[in-house]
Amino acid sequence: LRKAYPLAKTELLFNSPYELLVATMLSAQTTDRQVNKTTPELFSHYPTPQALATADCEHVAQLIQGVGLHRTKARHLVATAKILTESFQGQVPQTLPELLTLPGVGRKTAKVVLANAFGIPALAVDTHVFRVARRLGLANGKTTEQVEKELESTIASDQWIAAHHRLIQHGRQVCRARQPLCNECCLRDYCPSVQN
Repeated sequence: LRKAYPLAKTELLFNSPYELLVATMLSAQTTDRQVNKTTPELFSHYPTPQALATADCEHVAQLIQGVGLHRTKARHLVATAKILTESFQGQVPQTLPELLTLPGVGRKTAKVVLANAFGIPALAVDTHVFRVARRLGLANGKTTEQVEKELESTIASDQWIAAHHRLIQHGRQVCRARQPLCNECCLRDYCPSVQN
């Protein structure tokens, strides 16, 4: 995977930890491309946690209506911004337990922020990582948290961020959910799930 995807990185566009946190929260059940279309206008209205903390949820929902679950996500964004402002001096926290206190932030979102905003070793398991890791036999877990633990126990921590991005890129381009391109896969000789 290192050879196939030497430059793999997040496709979410951001300029600060706050922007990455918001973008990652928006990305659930939505493509990164759609999030990247949505965030510029959102950030033009609410460039800081302090600005978003005082926002009307309905206005935020209108700005992000291109993403799935936009009303729920709008409520979570405003609530999260209030907590960032009141409890974290307007800064995005840099620990997993603190990030998990934010509404709408689960393990995947928290680990994406730790890895991509702060360079802290973290291996986020999204739908692509979950699928590809299980197909390749790197993990057998039935939940994302089980797969996360298995991958973290077998991959060196200094490779977690890169492995996350490479597994995602492989899942998007080759090891797709439907009709995986096994004949084009650089790992076909090693994969126990290869389809002919």
